Amino acid sequence: MEWQQTIADYGASWQETAPDKRLVLLTKCFAENGRYVDPTAEVNGRVNLCDHIGEVLQSSGGRVELTSEPSNHHDVVHFTWHMIGPDGGIVVSGHDFVRLDAEGKISDLAGFFGDPASLN
Repeated sequence: MEWQQTIADYGASWQETAPDKRLVLLTKCFAENGRYVDPTAEVNGRVNLCDHIGEVLQSSGGRVELTSEPSNHHDVVHFTWHMIGPDGGIVVSGHDFVRLDAEGKISDLAGFFGDPASLN
């Protein structure tokens, strides 16, 4: 699978409210035993990530959209995103850094909220 499609499927999983359809998307792009971390969560495994995404979407009433073209080198991909709340406003934005396995699926994902603080 092309890495661009992997990221597109992952992004689509954060907009899918139906658990069975979300799991189909994650099966295409996320390794069965992949690891997801962000400042509020650590999730191991595709099925657990499917549940986590469902909980986030339900509790926020929003959706997550990718906001940049993904860039990559070697087996690492970086892209930006934001969460849109029920009122249409941006709730949080961030950066994700992804490591792909030999099959081109996400094996590790580290998400960061916001931009790093300036040194000045």
